[in-house]
Amino acid sequence: MQNQYQQGEFGPPEWPQEPPPQPPKGRRRTVIGICVLTAVAVAAAVTAVVVVRQKDEGPPPVSDPSKPLVAGWKTVVNPEHGTAFDVPPDWEVLAPSVFSGHTDRKDPDKLLIGHTAPAFYKSKWCSIDADGDGRITDVKLGAAGTKGAEGAKDTAEIAEKNAPTWVYAAYAQPDKSLVTWDKPVEYHTKSGVEGTYVKARSAGVKQTNRCAGDGQAIVFGFKNSKGGFVAWNFYGRTGVPGAVGDDLVMRILSTVRLSGDPKERTPLP
Repeated sequence: MQNQYQQGEFGPPEWPQEPPPQPPKGRRRTVIGICVLTAVAVAAAVTAVVVVRQKDEGPPPVSDPSKPLVAGWKTVVNPEHGTAFDVPPDWEVLAPSVFSGHTDRKDPDKLLIGHTAPAFYKSKWCSIDADGDGRITDVKLGAAGTKGAEGAKDTAEIAEKNAPTWVYAAYAQPDKSLVTWDKPVEYHTKSGVEGTYVKARSAGVKQTNRCAGDGQAIVFGFKNSKGGFVAWNFYGRTGVPGAVGDDLVMRILSTVRLSGDPKERTPLP
């Protein structure tokens, strides 16, 4: 067990945040706004989660020729970063073109953190009309995905900056003092990918509504086949029935692997 230690300040990593993916030329897209409760604010306060998807796309493409490392699980592939990992069969695997992230509650146009090619666990775990306007907000119990981290100096920096940011963005806004995190830990996945992970969590988030509460995150920083820095992450609620346990999170992390060379996004015309 690593000793928890509290740092005075943290925020979005200094390197550029990963923007929502753009569809290829000639393809239509839809932008869907999904609200996630901020846990510490009043019931009406939400942070926007933006999901971008090509409207006419089919099921997620299978670009990883290998079978899941865990029998019966599903493989999640992110071609842009050349990565893959596995999740249990009851998780929802979204397409690589899907972006999911959290914005600043006080400034919805400011993206705090996000990832692409996500996998969700119980995406409708808790539903609520957050601001009383009749629109139902679905809150997921857990999620995992990958994002770029170009500009980082090493894998420890990736993990240490991203893990507390996920917890703060998804659960603890606007109180950073509720977030603590462990020291970086060197780690090798089953396939031999070397990197560093950091675990973070919140404690004391006010349960202003039935969906609000504490959460945790783990971020694993590593390099893809081109030497680019990448961050794999999991984040989810804690202290509730059915919450994803540490053993399962680490088992999912153990399946993180490289999946060919990273492919650049096709820009809009």
